[in-house]
Amino acid sequence: MLVKALGIFDIIAGLILISGSLINLPNKIFLVFGLILISKSSLGLLKDFGSWVDILSGILFLFLLIFNIPKLVFIIFGLLLLQKGIFSFL
Repeated sequence: MLVKALGIFDIIAGLILISGSLINLPNKIFLVFGLILISKSSLGLLKDFGSWVDILSGILFLFLLIFNIPKLVFIIFGLLLLQKGIFSFL
């Protein structure tokens, strides 16, 4: 059950990353999702690819608050999170 709940969170975070490149979202959303993704990556202890995707996506969310990052990076990490979230339901 926990895997499916975290999968739903991955899907929502992926959609926010993809839509965040197209529309302007509040900074608090990026901060909350970044911190949750970084803390979620500690569950896997960076032993698998999914944990690395989580920590890099969390860092990307936090960097969005400070730096101007190309939209292609948003889309790539958003698709990785979407894929990871969908695979958690299989």
